[in-house]
Amino acid sequence: MFKKHEIFKTDKYNMLTVEVQGKTLIVREISDQWGEDTHTFISRPEMMHWAQNRFRATDFVGREEELEAIMAALKEV
Repeated sequence: MFKKHEIFKTDKYNMLTVEVQGKTLIVREISDQWGEDTHTFISRPEMMHWAQNRFRATDFVGREEELEAIMAALKEV
């Protein structure tokens, strides 16, 4: 069984999950605007690099706590 981490979920259409399959990390990003995007990473540093580019501070102006929570949850995977 693979270990699945729920990073955030606002409703059933907006969520981010990470599945750990051995050394591989599969990030599923589901949104009501874009559908489902799946990203596969071989290492945690690679995933964190993607996350830092995907979740920029300029996109979270006024919601810095939400950005910090997402990044902290990704670091705990």
